[in-house]
This record gives sequence, C-alpha cells and structure tokens, in this order.
Amino acid sequence: MKTQPFLLFFDYLCTRRNRIGKMKEIYSAAELMAYIQQIGFLPLLNGGVAGFSAEEVVADDCRYVVFPDGGWDWPLWKWKGEIVTEGNCVYGKFFAGKAGFVSRAWWPDFCNYRRSRHPQPVEGTIEDAILTTLREQGSLITRELRAACGFDGPKMRSRFDGYITRLQMGCHIVTEDFVYPTDRHGREYGWGWSLLTTPEALLGREACTTDHTPPQSYDRLKAHFHTILPTATDRQIEKLLG
Repeated sequence: MKTQPFLLFFDYLCTRRNRIGKMKEIYSAAELMAYIQQIGFLPLLNGGVAGFSAEEVVADDCRYVVFPDGGWDWPLWKWKGEIVTEGNCVYGKFFAGKAGFVSRAWWPDFCNYRRSRHPQPVEGTIEDAILTTLREQGSLITRELRAACGFDGPKMRSRFDGYITRLQMGCHIVTEDFVYPTDRHGREYGWGWSLLTTPEALLGREACTTDHTPPQSYDRLKAHFHTILPTATDRQIEKLLG
C-alpha cells in the first residue's frame, strides 16, 4: 500500500527528535512550505482541531511574543509573504472564515467544491461589484479595494471585510502577497496589508479547474482530511471543508 504523504513527513519529523524524546518543531519558512505541500491544507492559527495549524507546529521561538517595551516579534507572521509568493500554495480565509494555506495540488478540487457552495455573485450585488473591481484592477490591498468600491464611510470597514471573507470562502478572492508600510529609514513595520487578487489572475484559469464534479471533489477532500486528521470528528472536518 502506498504510504500517505503526511505519514512520510511525520516520519521525517520524528527522525529529528531531541535527547528527551520531544519531536522537534518547524523553525523556518522553508520547513513550513514543505509541510504544507505534504499535508495539502493548513490553517494559520488554531481553529479547533488540535495540532492542525501553523501556529501549533512551529517552534516556540517562532510564535508571537511581546517584549517589555511594548514591541513584538512573530516569525511565523513574517513568513507568510514568503510562503505565499514562493511556497507553491494559495492563502486566504478558507477555513470557517479563518486564514490558511492550500497547496496548489489540492486547489482545483478545493476551488471546485467551494464554488459549488458559494457560486459566482449575482450581477448587481455588492459582492459582484467587489469582484468586478478586483478583476479590472488586477490586485489591490484591502483598503484600496474598499475605497474603490465606495466603502469609505464610518463603520463601513467591518461590513466590507465580511463581503471579502465570503468571497474568499468561495475561492473567488485570494491573497497574492502582503504589503507593509516603511518608516523613514526604509524599514517595514506593522501587521501589513493583504494584497488581494483572483485565483485566476494569480494561478491561471486552468489551475482553478478540474474534471471532477463538485461531489467527487468533496469526497476526495473529505477522505484526505480523514487521513491527515485521523482523530478529528466528521463535524470538525465538515466545518473545515465549509
């Protein structure tokens, strides 16, 4: 029987145990890229399934820390841009409205199933206007897209973010990269802004299609999630699949 990719990578990690028998964790963007390719899907932060997030698989030194002077460091957060641009994966709010990664190998089935659940927005709706604007512009950071769509009034930000999340859940919008402001010395700072685009613009139309029907894609996805998350319940997996 063919060994599952996740099990191969798990075996690889197990060979890196330290002297007290604790499994070593991921210490670099390159290692995390490899992990995403092996398992296919990975939320950025904990979403309810123990161990199934980048936050939990990286080493303690790579997690969020606040310094006494009020500063902070979060290597995992800084890796996101490199992983999105070089990691052969797609990033967006795909898992119950929370951000995460999907490998390009699994993207066609994931996109196929999700779009059957969240079809193309109806013409004339706000979501259609957002998607049309993004297609015309190619890519925009969130605040630019919000302004271009006229959501620049008070209390409009949260409403707009809700539309963007739904479009990402439907695999109509993805994150191309992250853009950071710079100080007068040219150093980047802050949390950064998502540079949004469509998956067709980022990957090409062929990378977003498959010969499988949506039910076939769902069956493939569910079987794969049961393989990589053997202790997860059906309800947890169905929530992740959306």
